[in-house]
Amino acid sequence: MKPDLQIRQNGGGVVQEISAGCWRMEIPAGPAGVYRLAELDDHLHAARARFPWCAPARLELRARVSTADLPGTWGFGFWNNPFSASLGVRGTARRLPVLPNAAWFFHAGLPNYLAFRDTHPADGFLAATFSALQVPSPALAPAVLALPLLALPPAARLLRRVARLLIGEDGASVPGDPTQWHNYRLEWGEDRVRFFIDDRFFFTTTVSPRGRLGLVIWMDNQYAAFPPSGKLRSGSSPNPDPAWLEVDQIECA
Repeated sequence: MKPDLQIRQNGGGVVQEISAGCWRMEIPAGPAGVYRLAELDDHLHAARARFPWCAPARLELRARVSTADLPGTWGFGFWNNPFSASLGVRGTARRLPVLPNAAWFFHAGLPNYLAFRDTHPADGFLAATFSALQVPSPALAPAVLALPLLALPPAARLLRRVARLLIGEDGASVPGDPTQWHNYRLEWGEDRVRFFIDDRFFFTTTVSPRGRLGLVIWMDNQYAAFPPSGKLRSGSSPNPDPAWLEVDQIECA
């Protein structure tokens, strides 16, 4: 089934259909401090309870990227858009942050560090999943009060250990050259997620996301790092050159 895709663009990012069913997400060169985004998704105007996908579901597409080691992040898969907050203006749904649930192919360029467990890969091109309890947003309010403690490395290390108790995760580094066209497929089941590259099985995990998720295909210049040292960092990276992600033959079921 062809998903109902919507375009999101920010900071000079451009999304265009360059041929029938083939999309290019491109962000321009530029300095740090400006967030640049080019994204396709199918859930911008929906409340999380109405996101389109639940297990079992499958995503398959072909993709290639302009350069293998790009700053920022790019990828494609299913997620619950956990960190977004909106008041329902301009047609968007009302949302507050929640714990993350996701299954995706995800590239994180340095200085990203996107793993709570020290044994898991935290940057590079990954097949990854997150699975967390569907805690209502108001129940997470006490965690907001703890955010200033993230500036203190000992407290941040403690909070990182707490996050490991609340959020399951798994992942593996993806082999191959992402600048060449490859077929990527993920199969999201209630108790397992399976990843395939060029129709060959690559990775499976029992850490399966919960609840309803949305499809997202994106490229941006954002980074977030929560390493074992506890030194939390986030922001937008400079882009020395323009960067793009192309995808086609997008199928969801």
